[in-house]
Amino acid sequence: MYEFNNEDTVSSVLYYFNKYSDPAGHNIIERKPRKLLVEILSFCLMPNHYHLLLRSFINGGVIKFLSKLGSGYAKYFNIKYKRAGPLYQSRFKSIPVINESHFIHIPYYIHCNPLDLITPEWREKKISNPKKAIEFLNSYRWSSHLDFCGKHNFPSVTNRNFLLEVFGSEKKYQQKINEWIKDMEINNFKESILE
Repeated sequence: MYEFNNEDTVSSVLYYFNKYSDPAGHNIIERKPRKLLVEILSFCLMPNHYHLLLRSFINGGVIKFLSKLGSGYAKYFNIKYKRAGPLYQSRFKSIPVINESHFIHIPYYIHCNPLDLITPEWREKKISNPKKAIEFLNSYRWSSHLDFCGKHNFPSVTNRNFLLEVFGSEKKYQQKINEWIKDMEINNFKESILE
């Protein structure tokens, strides 16, 4: 995501990790500053799909970024596994966020997607063990959740300033997502139905 979020073409990642030395003796080219297509506000990578909350920097930035990401990853995957053809069944879906009430919940929804792997009933707002769900999210590496909690996971991928301003702080984000998950506890859900 970091590499493809650039108006320029990605030609080689050889020099991206260490511009001063290369054990293989290749000539190292210093990296030019990126011209960002989008601001990646939050993300979650799942085994068969991904979720991104993006804000475009240029006209058509989201489409260009997702096109570069999809085709670049497919090329890498096909070379690595000696295969050909598309990886994805259909085109990406893009939904503009217009209402503030929707926007407030989207980062939590994106970051809770890994719960599909251990407790898929979370989508029906039914979690039997919120503590286990929270522990799982706090151990799931393939999302921006840990960065919002203050743990450096993929800090160069996302720009957290805007959402942390909305949440108030890393600590308040952690409290809010924990509350969001605990509100789905089956016992709480049953009690609210009885009342």
